[in-house]
Amino acid sequence: MSVDNLLTPEDESKMTADNAGAMNASATDPARPAGLPDKFWDAEKRSVRVEALVQSYLALEKKLSTMVALPGEGEDRSRIHRALGVPDTPDAYNVRCDHGLFTADADLNKRMHERGFTPDQVQMVYDLAAEKMVPMILEIAEEFKADREVDRLISAFGGPERWAEISRQLLAYGRKNLPADVLTNLSSSFEGVMALYRMMQGGESALDHPAGKDASGLAPDENALRSMMRDPKYWRDRDPSTIAQVTQGFQRIYGGAE
Repeated sequence: MSVDNLLTPEDESKMTADNAGAMNASATDPARPAGLPDKFWDAEKRSVRVEALVQSYLALEKKLSTMVALPGEGEDRSRIHRALGVPDTPDAYNVRCDHGLFTADADLNKRMHERGFTPDQVQMVYDLAAEKMVPMILEIAEEFKADREVDRLISAFGGPERWAEISRQLLAYGRKNLPADVLTNLSSSFEGVMALYRMMQGGESALDHPAGKDASGLAPDENALRSMMRDPKYWRDRDPSTIAQVTQGFQRIYGGAE
């Protein structure tokens, strides 16, 4: 058993009613064009309301002119791409990579060009890669490097258990004798850890190395280190460049042969 649709849309109902009225009117008045809606027919004059018909046509034409047709293949698509600013060839994208982390990739540009990317959209892809992807890659690379450095230290100290014990001793010694920043920097590389180990093996505080002392009783490198550590850029501003120089100074003094 079929069920009638009681929820006929209002517009559809109106259209159906208008059409029915037009058909009935045409049947009773032979002068009326078949299918002409009531609003375009003057029953008294028995003529078409031309002005209303023209106004309706102009309104429809104006509405259609504001609609954008989806581009097809070939010339239509190319015309719209040019209007949006897509260059004729992918090598015409002027990609800026001022950060120096990577350069524009020709194959990637070609694929984006095929999909109609504008220059601004292409630039955004590269900017997002630099902002989001590169830090992740660098972090992974640092973790990989750290794992490699730990493997070298385990090998140098004769196995995991021996390295675990030495590592604990080095950390305690460093905290007692070195500024925190210097300890952190030394602990981040194989060479830095070995320099820290030689300091601990010498049984001296970090700035009491006896070799090559001058009239002040300190080695030339030690004088420079003390001077840098008194600099406000080191103890107040925590300037990365100054901290790195202090760390390198410790490595020069205690670098030695592995």
